[in-house]
Formats: sequence, structure tokens, C-alpha cells
Amino acid sequence: MDSSTLYIQHLLQLLQMEYDSEKESFRIQSEKMGVKRKIRRGICWFPVVTTRSYYNSLNQLVVEIVKKDHHETDDDIEHLFEYGKPVQFFSTTPTISVQGATSEKRFQEESSNNIDEQTAQIKYFPFSSTVSFAEEGRMVVTIPSSQALIDLQSTPLLGVQLYFDETSYKSMFHALDDVLKAKDNRLADLRDIFAGLHQPQKYSFSALSFPWLNKTQEQAVNEVLWAKDVEVIHGPPGTGKTTTLVEAIYETLHRETQVLVCAQSNMAVDWISEKLVDHGVLVLRIGNPSRVNDKMLSFTYERKFESHPDYPELWSIRKTIRQIKENRKKGDSVHQKIARLRDRATEIEVAINASLFNEARVIACTLVGSANKILFRHKFSTLFIDEAAQALEPACWIALRKASRVILAGDHQQLPPTVKCYDAMKQGLGRTLMERIVDNQPKAVSLLKVQYRMNDAIMKFSSDWFYHGEVQSDESVKYRSVLDWENPIQWVDGKEILHEVNTELEKKGLSDERMEIDFTEQFVGENHGRINKAEAELVLSTLQRYIIDKIGLARFLEERLDVGIISPYKVQTQYLRQQIRKREEFRAFRHVVSVNTVDGFQGQERDIIMISLVRSNENAQIGFLSDLRRMNVAMTRARMKLFVFGDKTTLQHHTFYRRLIQYIEEIKAGDNKRSEAPRLSSN
Repeated sequence: MDSSTLYIQHLLQLLQMEYDSEKESFRIQSEKMGVKRKIRRGICWFPVVTTRSYYNSLNQLVVEIVKKDHHETDDDIEHLFEYGKPVQFFSTTPTISVQGATSEKRFQEESSNNIDEQTAQIKYFPFSSTVSFAEEGRMVVTIPSSQALIDLQSTPLLGVQLYFDETSYKSMFHALDDVLKAKDNRLADLRDIFAGLHQPQKYSFSALSFPWLNKTQEQAVNEVLWAKDVEVIHGPPGTGKTTTLVEAIYETLHRETQVLVCAQSNMAVDWISEKLVDHGVLVLRIGNPSRVNDKMLSFTYERKFESHPDYPELWSIRKTIRQIKENRKKGDSVHQKIARLRDRATEIEVAINASLFNEARVIACTLVGSANKILFRHKFSTLFIDEAAQALEPACWIALRKASRVILAGDHQQLPPTVKCYDAMKQGLGRTLMERIVDNQPKAVSLLKVQYRMNDAIMKFSSDWFYHGEVQSDESVKYRSVLDWENPIQWVDGKEILHEVNTELEKKGLSDERMEIDFTEQFVGENHGRINKAEAELVLSTLQRYIIDKIGLARFLEERLDVGIISPYKVQTQYLRQQIRKREEFRAFRHVVSVNTVDGFQGQERDIIMISLVRSNENAQIGFLSDLRRMNVAMTRARMKLFVFGDKTTLQHHTFYRRLIQYIEEIKAGDNKRSEAPRLSSN
């Protein structure tokens, strides 16, 4: 057995470890974790109520559910429900007694405050459902039968939580099995090329000119067109990776009838799909979009299916079949009639599908979504995988089975894929296919080297640390700033500021007025539930002073500047968001201030970025701040001004943060020298 198949075998073992770990985690969540805790983790809604129900274009029964008594503060919790995720409904039995009798009303009033105490009364429904659409406070799910709908509608205290996702794992296991068994075919060729056993081949025609792209972008598009097997577009922050990828897809469509475009998440698929539609490309989006608007819906499979001229006849036949089943009496022989109607419905459905696929130039879906039965037996000359550095390799192989060559785009120095089993991560499950190709086939990698987002000082540290200094700033953004002669990157240490203030008070003989503020982090009991309220208050006061005192509120609003506050810790972001929402001093500009985790800011940018690192302890423990790729993402969201809030004494024990602190101090020293330099007299 050669090294490429041994590697796939190893991947299968790691995937099994991840599967077992996640399944056990879900079992514990279901059996031992209280509902209130699940809600805080974003994996549960309770209580909910059902509203309308209907059959969708795929002839699936769906029901809409909404959070009961949904409050604005609920939006602080980032829920994890999204299209395709399995969910399970549950009910709670009212057991609170009022004057010797059970009171459902009293239970409902107290349930939100005492949910954890009610876990013993939770009863799960004997079926699972699938999310069709989810937004804040509202969700649409497919359910297996009309009886399931009746059961849900008749339950007064209803909840819903994420269920273990068997489907995604099954698709990945099947894909790896196919890759392992592949012999003397295209799948085997790609497996061996990715392992470095063979060199990828290229076509040899003249390079095309794209004057609207820079030189490295133009080179990347040509490399995609020349590639017979594989090409990687490595796009560091702000370098126009999406622009380059869209151009590469557009040019490929001059040579091929249709391509498959995938990404790990629905949001990433939506983003690239929108850009392609803007380019005039006909896209067929398999799976519901995560950002729902008319533009997005118009190219989804469901909307196009419903809009087809033959759909009314299909809908009418399906309705007739349901009515016959519901109204038939015992002894009625309706099997032949139903069979004829089903044959006609299948005939129409096949014709509609053929029509939709024939007119589309791009089929867009998630990697797992490429296993959808709608795509059964569809083959493509080229597969494009966007955000490939966030996708597990087994997920990539699901789509790779349908393609002859693959183009991957992303940045393996930014957010990694999610792996929940520590041992599986440690043994290599977190290493993506993109990383493997970058290591094994460096000649198949095109690095984009000009960035158009950040002030040069913000960009330079990232370029030096992560990209060997190869990324340069375009002249149009090199010196961009909010204020003239301003230091574009600033480290703010609460302990340091406190020490300076108290030292000054002592010098003035005001020792009794010394300030005592504890900047030590706290642990609140959730996964990575670190919070540092003192640092959060420092972030808020700095934000207020910077906008009101330094920029000026009128100018800030007139120039439509925006702010992003980022923390690697979800609890910290929730606290910051709550404070900004409820404090009067932020009312005038809170609409342009976004607060989120690093993952929540992926792919975004703001004029001003503030990063709250949270960690401050005597043992210099920094937890997952040691995942430097997340720090790279956080820092490179800033266009003009970057504030980093953190305890230097805790963080400087790590080489990266020590060097970052030194870098910022060097910039500060350089700015001070320039400000102290004598100025020429106008005389």
C-alpha cells in the first residue's frame, strides 16, 4: 500500500475519532446539560411555538417555529442553527404545584428562570428534523409526517435543539472509502498528486492579459487556466482573493460549459455566488442561502424550481395524491391511480431538473451539499473550492469525486477548520487539503501579494510573520488613517495605565486617591468562558474618547466611519454588546459599532478595530490565543486604526505577542521622534 492510501487510511481513523467524540458530546448535552446552558451555547431555543406549516417545492412538509417572547437581548447569543443541520424537538412536563394543583401558567412564567431545574422532565420527540432556514428568533424545519406536526402543535412547552449530524459524517466516510479504493481512475490520480507522488501537469498556451487585475492576480488566473490537475490561489487578507477567484471562474467558463463551486459554509457559498451573479454568470444554488434576500433567493434551486412553468402541474398532482391518501376509505383500491400520478410527477420533476441544470453555468453548494441527491451522477471538469483552508480534507473529497481537476482558494494562515476532538486535531485532522498541497506541490501555489485594505503599519507585522514579508500595500491604502499624524496601531494595557495613574497621584502626594482596578480574567463556566470586565470597560471608555474627543462625533458620522470590536472569547463579546446597547453615551453611534468573535468577523473589515484579548493571570496562560491564525484574522480586519487591549505581562511570554508588542513600541517611538523633530519656519 503506497503512502497516499496510507494517508487516507489515517484520515479515516482520525475522522472516526472526531465522530465518536462529537457523538458522545451530543449525548452528554442531551442527558446531562441543562436547557438554560444549552441556550447560552446557542444550540437550543426554549420555549418556542409553531406557526404556519406547508409543503415546500421539494414536496417536504415544513413548519415554522419562533422563539416565544423573543427579546433583543437574546440576539447576544450566537445561535448555531443553519440550513441542513439536524434538530430534535423536546417538551417539558409542568410539575410546579400551586395550592396543591399543577399550574401550567405558573410553570411557563418560571421556566425561563429555573430551566436547569426542569431537566428531569424533558421528553424528546421520537423523530429528528432538518433546518431549512434560520434567522434570529425564527426557524423553518422539515418534519417527517403530518402526525409529527400534530404532536408539535399540541405541545404547550416546546423546545428545539441541535441534534447529532450523522449525514455529514456519513458523506465524509463514504468519500474517503471511495478515495481509498480508487484505482486507475481520475480520483486515484488526484489522490497521488496531492500526496506529492506525481507532479501536476499544465497546459502550455500564451498568458492572457487582465489589465483590471494586478500582476500577481493576473498570474494566478493564468495559472488556473493552465492547470490540468490542481492549482491553489493563496490570498492573504485584503489581497483580492474573491476578485481573483471570480475572474478565474469566469475565464474557465469560456472553455467549459459548467463548473462546480463549493465552500465549507453556506455563508461562503452565498458570498461567491453573489459575486458571480454580479459578473453576469447564471448560478444554480443548491441549498438555502444563509443571507436571505430577493437577490439570493432568485438563484436558489427551490425558487427556480417553483418558478418553472411546469411546476403548477407538478404541485397540483402532488396535492391530488395527498388528498386521495387522506380521503380514501377502507377497501378503496387507489394504488393504480396513485402510481399513475406519481409516474407523471416524476416525469415532470425530471424535466424541470434537466431544464434548470442545462441553463446554469455554475452549480454552487457546500462541500457536504455536493452529496445532495439532486447532484447524483453529475460530473464536472473543474471544481472550485473557496475558503479551502477552513474545510476538513474529508469534506473536500465529497465534492472531488465529481471533478477532473480542482482549484482551491483561501489562506491557511487565517481561520482553521473546526475540530472538536483534541487527539484527532493533534494527530492531523485539522491539517487541510490546501495545506497539504501547499507543502507537497509548492509549484501549484499562486500567492497574491498586493493588499488593498490596511494602513501599511497594520499590514506589515502580519506580512512579516505569516507571509515571509511578501505581501505589500498598494499605494492607495499605504498611508490611510483616521487622523493625521496618528499612530495606526496601538497597544492598550489596563494594568500599565493604572500603574502610571497611581504613580502620578503619589508624586502629587495624593496616595489616598490611588485607584484599585482588578484586570484579572474571570472564568464563567462555559466553554472558553473567559471574561475580563475591567478590560471591557477600558475598551468602551477608549472607544468613547476616541470618537467623541479625538475624531469628533459629527465628523465620525458624516464620514460614515465604522468600528469593529473583536474578542476571541464569546462571553466577552456578549458583555461588550450588552453594555453598548444599554448605555446612553453610545446611542448616537452604536449602529456603526459591531461586536463579535474572531470567527464572526472572518471576511469583514472596519475602519477602526479594537481587539480585547481578555487573558490576564499570574501563570501566563493564554489558552487558544496561542492559535495565531485567529490573531492574524483579528488584526487584519482594520483599515485605518487598530487598538489591541491586553496584559503585556501575561502575553509577552509567547514569542508572537512579545514581538508584536515590540513592533508597536517601535512604531510609537518612531512617531514620537517625528513629532519632536524641528519644523521649518515659514519665514
